[in-house]
Amino acid sequence: MSDDTPGSAGGFGDGHPVVSATDFLRVTEQAALASARWVGQGDRHSADGAAVDAMRREFGAMPIRGEVVIGEGEKDEAPELYVGEVLGTGGMPCEIAVDPLEGTDLVARGDAGAIAVCVIGAPGGVMAAPDMYMQKLCVGAQAKGRVDITAPISDTLDTVARCYDRSIRDLSVIVLDRPRHEAMIEEIRGLGARIKLIPDGDITASMSAAVRGTGDHVYMGIGGSTEGVITAAALECLGGEIQARMWPKDDAQRERLKEYGLGDTAQVLTGRDLAPNPMYVLATGVTDGYLLKGVRYFSDGARTHSIVMDLRSRTVRFVDAIHMFSRTPLREIRL
Repeated sequence: MSDDTPGSAGGFGDGHPVVSATDFLRVTEQAALASARWVGQGDRHSADGAAVDAMRREFGAMPIRGEVVIGEGEKDEAPELYVGEVLGTGGMPCEIAVDPLEGTDLVARGDAGAIAVCVIGAPGGVMAAPDMYMQKLCVGAQAKGRVDITAPISDTLDTVARCYDRSIRDLSVIVLDRPRHEAMIEEIRGLGARIKLIPDGDITASMSAAVRGTGDHVYMGIGGSTEGVITAAALECLGGEIQARMWPKDDAQRERLKEYGLGDTAQVLTGRDLAPNPMYVLATGVTDGYLLKGVRYFSDGARTHSIVMDLRSRTVRFVDAIHMFSRTPLREIRL
């Protein structure tokens, strides 16, 4: 646990010792290790349940008083990690946004790109979004401040291409493979850009677009709003940008948005709206992806690959960890 003073985080600790970003790493590591046992087994529910159980157990042992603001649903829908649940043994107050297993179907099929992810924010630092669709546009630091979600797709791709000093045909655009995106996909193809269609996992995809070297440049489309909040926190750490608009599917959802003060569906939400004061974002790969490697098991142990994003120390760490399940020392550690 860090010995930083609360003042260094703007009152984040509220008189309690500030728990560091790396102290939270076991939360996503253990969720990934638990769910990865189900890779390719065709059982998305067991994979998700294993991740939820492991994540909640680790949060419960930490010296925090963490309130879940993005979780597995309302209390009557989810027995664990429900919105409003308070976790920890007491201590540093914080808000928690989680997706214990982003890509449950990916794990069930053994596909790439599944992760365990959590966000830790100061009190009031993470928006409690209603669980519904959201239109999103995500870019990296190169295009930050230059794009507009309300602009035509042709203008957006032209702007991003110029930011990277390349032509549109050299861009890689990530889009969720859904029927609702058919017209958008055809338009992007008509403009000559390359498209990476993904079956699930738009948090991972958005992060990939914000990290140079992945070969991805922009994520766009309609996905989950709760994933959008987690994405906003991650992109704040990575120097990228998200713009979003709520996308209710019926009148009931429109009425629910009003309860959250989001009745204007034309309102463009920025990262600061969605995650005004995130502190840490952590993610561990469950299956191999462009950004993170998946869990690799070996005799009496496993290896995980994680990203730890810390806005307090302005660091982004990639952590390659070996977990030894046996008390017997390993004969060797491999690179």
